[in-house]
Amino acid sequence: MDEARLMNTLHLSARHPAPSRVVRPAPTLRTVRLTDAALEVMTDFAREHPVTVAEGRSIDDALADMISFGVRALLVVKDNRVTGLITSYDIQGERPLKFLQSSNHSRHDEIQVGHIMTPWEQVPVLEWADVRDARVRDVIELFRECEATHLVVMEADRDGSLLVRGLISRTRLERQLSE
Repeated sequence: MDEARLMNTLHLSARHPAPSRVVRPAPTLRTVRLTDAALEVMTDFAREHPVTVAEGRSIDDALADMISFGVRALLVVKDNRVTGLITSYDIQGERPLKFLQSSNHSRHDEIQVGHIMTPWEQVPVLEWADVRDARVRDVIELFRECEATHLVVMEADRDGSLLVRGLISRTRLERQLSE
């Protein structure tokens, strides 16, 4: 899988085109226990459309999209390929300021998603088969080890190409444990 990631051959599934601009209803979250299946805390793109954003979109517009769709992370795409991940924490944290300090840009409204996203090669990725067999406690341990806010789940398609199958959010997991 790493070789494919480095070659940037990851595609969004053709079964899941980019969503229309409709507000997504908040999912009903089921309370989970540590022994429950990890799938209970994953947003499965086989059932829900992934929400994407173009690298060239402004970070303010991307944040507005997140609010509109009720998500905290967007898959970043360019030419129908996943190139990174951007979260609300990236946009509202120190990344924009650091970018402005190290670039020729001087205004916040000039910052694009591609400027501050986490590049695909640095996004924590899990294999579908591993998540399918894992428990919630395993996912919690992974979050502790990598300190990420989101984990991307990849699945090999019938032809062997890798697809983004889902996303696991640390915040969603914490809410599901506490409800």
